[in-house]
Amino acid sequence: MTSPSDPTVLWRMSRGRSTAHATIFPGDSHTTVTWFFDGVMDRAENYDTLDLALARADQIRGILLKDGWKEA
Repeated sequence: MTSPSDPTVLWRMSRGRSTAHATIFPGDSHTTVTWFFDGVMDRAENYDTLDLALARADQIRGILLKDGWKEA
């Protein structure tokens, strides 16, 4: 059974042998979005709203696409 507060992988990407993914952690007071590269967390950011966190994750996804990453 899942809960609205469960972490969710938003996207997965790859470039060569490298992998990346973003995960979102909804919360009561803030939402956290994290980015992982090759299984290692690169960054975590907190946002006041889910919409802001999703927009930031989409922005990072767009940057990676422009840098040659592919949707996995």
